Amino acid sequence: MEKHNSKEIQQLKNRFHDLADKAFGQGIYTFTGFLGLGEQDVFWQEEAGLRYAGYTLYGGFEGADRVVARFGSSAELGYEMPFPVVCVHIRPLGAKFADALSHRDFLGALMNLGIERSTLGDIRIKEGNAYLFCLDSMAEFICENLRQVKHTAVCCSVAEALEEIPRDEPERVDIHVQSLRADAVLARVYDLSREKSQELFRSGRVYVNGRVCENNSRMLKQKETVNARGYGKFCLTGEPRQTRKGRLAVEAAVYR
Repeated sequence: MEKHNSKEIQQLKNRFHDLADKAFGQGIYTFTGFLGLGEQDVFWQEEAGLRYAGYTLYGGFEGADRVVARFGSSAELGYEMPFPVVCVHIRPLGAKFADALSHRDFLGALMNLGIERSTLGDIRIKEGNAYLFCLDSMAEFICENLRQVKHTAVCCSVAEALEEIPRDEPERVDIHVQSLRADAVLARVYDLSREKSQELFRSGRVYVNGRVCENNSRMLKQKETVNARGYGKFCLTGEPRQTRKGRLAVEAAVYR
C-alpha cells in the first residue's frame, strides 16, 4: 500500500480540486497521473466535492488496478478527449535465454531509469513479455532507454493492437459462508483464518471498489471488486444461494 503522510494527502486533495476547478472553469479536460489504490481512496474521500466538474477513471483497460482520473464532461464540453494512456510491449531479444521475469523485475528496471511511478500504470505479463500501460508522454523515453531487465536484453514498442494485450483470466471458485461479511468472504477466498482476515482490514490493506475498507463486517454486494494487498483481488459474480445446511453459496472470480 502506498504510504502517504498527512501533508502528502492534503497536497493530493488540493491537486484533485485544482484540476477539477481548471476543467470546469476553463472548459477543458484535465488529467491526473496514475493513481494507486491508496491515492484512489483519497480521491473517493473527496469525490462529493469533485463531481461538479465531471470525472472518469480509466487505466487503459477495464479492471485496471492503477487508473488516471480525467476531469471534464463530454455533455458539458461537447466532445470526448481520450485518456493519454498507451501500452508499451516489452519483449526479450532472445526468448530462449531470457530470465523468468516478474512484475517486480520489470517495475524495478523502469524505476532505475528515474521514471516517476505516477507515469506508470499496470504491467501485464504473458510468456516472458510485459505489457506496460503508461502516460503517452513517457512512451518514447521508455522505448528508447529500456534495454535490459535483470540480465535479459529487451526491446520496446508501442502496442498498436489492443487485442494482443493479455487479459487476466480469473479462477472461478464457489465458496460457502455464513453471510457475505467482507472478512468471512475474504477468509474463504484466500483460505485464511478469520483473525488473519480481520488483521488485513485493520491494517488498511483491503479495498472495495477502490476505497479502503476497515469495516470488516461490511456486507459485500454482487460485482463489487475487493483488493487484498499481497493476495490479489476478487469479485462476487453470482447471486448467493442457500445450501441445505443454511449457509450461502456464492461464486467468486479470483485474480491471483
